[in-house]
Amino acid sequence: MSSGAAGPIAQTDFVGGLITYVTCGDSRSQHGAAVHLYAINQSMKNRVFYDADGELLVVPWEGELTFVTEFGRLAVAPGEIGLIPRGVKFRVDIAGPGARGYVCENYGAPFRLPELGPIGSNGLANPRDLLAPVAAFEDVEAETEIVAKFGGHLWSARVAHSPLDVVAWHGNYYPFKYDLARFNAINTVSFDHVDPSIFTVLTSVSDTKGVANVDFVIFPPRWTVADHTFRPPYFHRNVMSEFMGLVKGAYDAKKEGFLPGGASLHNAMSSHGPDEPSYQKAVDAKLAPQYMDDTLAFMFETRYIFEPTAYALNRAELDKEYDGVWAGFRKAKVPGKK
Repeated sequence: MSSGAAGPIAQTDFVGGLITYVTCGDSRSQHGAAVHLYAINQSMKNRVFYDADGELLVVPWEGELTFVTEFGRLAVAPGEIGLIPRGVKFRVDIAGPGARGYVCENYGAPFRLPELGPIGSNGLANPRDLLAPVAAFEDVEAETEIVAKFGGHLWSARVAHSPLDVVAWHGNYYPFKYDLARFNAINTVSFDHVDPSIFTVLTSVSDTKGVANVDFVIFPPRWTVADHTFRPPYFHRNVMSEFMGLVKGAYDAKKEGFLPGGASLHNAMSSHGPDEPSYQKAVDAKLAPQYMDDTLAFMFETRYIFEPTAYALNRAELDKEYDGVWAGFRKAKVPGKK
């Protein structure tokens, strides 16, 4: 896809508005992930949901969501993320006319902050900025539908009261939110394009060190500073598969046609890089510190191969000429050579 996702016409809540775009791995064997997009225009009424297959990392790009959970309430706006652990019951309320965004359903090890290694104790996302829900419970004697995702299928049951009536809890298995503006970007100040792992917010580790089950990576507003080096996002192949989305602004490797709510997919070992206009603009730019302020892009990155669903491949918004962005490249001139 290269354009924003359309909104629903009929009255649609969070469960009804989830559409699967890509999957990898297997929920039954607890590895891999799926990526969904949601477009909703009403709150969940007398209905709660829980996912027994994986945890849900929610990335809104339009409209604020309020997650009413067994542990309390979380308000998550565009520019923030919310994480609902596997098996936790919740409903989603909206205040405005609608909301849209992305969801990574992680089947593997729970997301956690990455190891900082040589960086030390501080940097990237800091534990102090992960916020727990505001304590709340409800005592509602009304028929409530519980929708569960289990084994790749949806199941439904009805109970005579709201299950969000937990009055106390103990432990560290609870939802949280994080403001992406709190991310402390670590960047190069010398030369070369550093591996995108420096932008990792959360990671779901795999059994092989160095290649994650899923990484959540962002490209926030930041300084781009480097001497004697190729400044644009460089052309590369990756052992990881990259599902890219955009929350706001523009993505520096594709200034035109990639809008908030859109997505791109570059699977493992598929060559890719900036389009020709972005490349040329960066090549012609003065090599001086530049601040990138109108952007908030992200990646769900996995060691497995993402497979697009039939729904995603048959959407009218699908850009079937996407690879044409690399058709206009000319061989770069070597300084001093005719």
